[in-house]
Amino acid sequence: MQQRIALYNDQLAYKELFALFFKSLQQFAITFVRSPEVAEEIVSDVLIKVWKKRAGLSRINNLKLYLFISTRNGSLNYLRTQKKTMLQPEPYFVQLQSIYFNPEKLMLTAEMMNRVQKAINDLPPRCQLIFKLIKEDGLKYREVADLLNLSLKTIENQMAIAIRKIGLAIHFDIRATLSS
Repeated sequence: MQQRIALYNDQLAYKELFALFFKSLQQFAITFVRSPEVAEEIVSDVLIKVWKKRAGLSRINNLKLYLFISTRNGSLNYLRTQKKTMLQPEPYFVQLQSIYFNPEKLMLTAEMMNRVQKAINDLPPRCQLIFKLIKEDGLKYREVADLLNLSLKTIENQMAIAIRKIGLAIHFDIRATLSS
């Protein structure tokens, strides 16, 4: 998709890129600017700049990370222009959309899904954001560390906390599962 946009000015590929990333980038921007409307503008601006500078897309190694960093920078620039101090990300309401389980090994009932969602919502704000970026948006630990200006160890610790708390909420003991 990236090459089709860069080399062939493919508008259909650009629409696919837009559809693929818009929602997750908007949710990420909301953690900074705390306004869905402003976040929508920021992400739209980022994606419009991608189209305008499409010839340079072929030089970008990791487009997903590039889009998240551009969104973060756009959000911080917006806050600077509004004369606001840098805010901590707002409690992030992670939508459980893309956690995959093997249905033969684990049956998830609606009640269990609710417990998982509640456990995610009860995580501390930074922990929620890190969990969402890794588990839903598919970023790697190193990418999230770079994106949020945190150490890799902090990301690992936050994910361990998230997984442990979610496991406790659904009464799932990973040690028992690993030993069997």
